[in-house]
Amino acid sequence: MVTQNTVISFEQLVRDFDSLFRHRVFRLETLDYYDAENEREPYARFLAGQPADLTWREPWKRIVRDVRASGRTMSRVHVVSEPVSDYIRFELLHVYPANVDAGEDVRILGRSEAWPAGLDFWLFDDDLAALLKYDSDGRVSEVRLIGDDFAVRHHLGAVRTDALRKSVPLGKYVAQHNITERMHAA
Repeated sequence: MVTQNTVISFEQLVRDFDSLFRHRVFRLETLDYYDAENEREPYARFLAGQPADLTWREPWKRIVRDVRASGRTMSRVHVVSEPVSDYIRFELLHVYPANVDAGEDVRILGRSEAWPAGLDFWLFDDDLAALLKYDSDGRVSEVRLIGDDFAVRHHLGAVRTDALRKSVPLGKYVAQHNITERMHAA
């Protein structure tokens, strides 16, 4: 088990993920592009207009299903610039629907309703947070675990509450903004 207020690798966060919370986990995403290795090929297919092969989402769906089966909850809010970029359309149409199908509450919030980009984190229960820093290419450059009661419970807990209150469920956002496979002319 990892300890609080330490820097760990992203791989260690992934390995320890399930053991970091007992009741709920929340993810806040604020970047308009993430360079995740497992998304590169599916994103390239999306940009090329090729049919989606969603089997690559199965590992995450298993994690979400296992969390839900254990009685715990998962939620996330992605703060996005509008109009959305190609990458965000990809996320909204080919990434997040699998999360929702598996039981994760995925919500979207327009950046004009939120705060500047850059505050990305996982909040485990209300006890521990993993702050994620990214390089200019959208790759994780640091994961810092913090367990300071004030920072986690008051600051990040308040950010979570505000983000959940202001955001809308994935399906509603996609419908309201007419997000489709193809970009529409402005």
